[in-house]
Amino acid sequence: MTAQIFLAEMLGTMTLLAFGCGVVANVVLAKTKGFSGGWLLINFGWGLGVYSGVFVAAQSGAHLNPAVTVGLLTNPNATEFADGVAANFPNALLYFAAQMLGAFIGAVVAWLAYRNHFDHADTETGAKLAVFSTGPEIRNKPWNVVTEVVGTFFLVFVLGAFDGTPNGLGPLAAGLLVVAIGASLGGPTGYAINPARDLGPRIAHALLPIKGKGGSDWGYAWVPVVGPLIGGALGGLAAGAVFV
Repeated sequence: MTAQIFLAEMLGTMTLLAFGCGVVANVVLAKTKGFSGGWLLINFGWGLGVYSGVFVAAQSGAHLNPAVTVGLLTNPNATEFADGVAANFPNALLYFAAQMLGAFIGAVVAWLAYRNHFDHADTETGAKLAVFSTGPEIRNKPWNVVTEVVGTFFLVFVLGAFDGTPNGLGPLAAGLLVVAIGASLGGPTGYAINPARDLGPRIAHALLPIKGKGGSDWGYAWVPVVGPLIGGALGGLAAGAVFV
């Protein structure tokens, strides 16, 4: 059972990141078909990545995100991560490991798909990092954390509302929520709203043999980890209080 849950969560997160990093690559790397496709294309790519990843990871409850796992830990009404999987800290560590591994592999898959474009002379160094990780438009780390807290709070809080509503939309509702957060709240920082989504691919960027890739901006890397974890915890608490 443990191996099945780990595999489902890992593959779902891998799918999310392959599609998410892939759509960013399509928009920002030189000589792609989607070059300069814009912010909304990126938003929808990430949303559809969530939609697809939720189906793949159905057996694990499809968290795909350590902030969602933390939100379930802080939600007093959430007793299970998935059917038969207790919502406790040891199981949370299993989910975190699966999410990080899946995020890393998904980013590598996106790099393989766009290898020629990463190495193309017209692709800027900053664009190469942007495929893998988020970065702020205005670098002010305390306020960048606030932005990530706000976005992740709404992710986890609204997901809590979905759980108590007989809407039948499931993965589509989660995907559209991510599109909404990106379009409305994602502009300042690129809306990581998921520690694994940022840290796993950032590690991949550091390790992969990408021509002229530059640094991985480790000085900022804590922001899209800490902010979403705080936002997820607050979102879980609020969902538990409101959606009884």
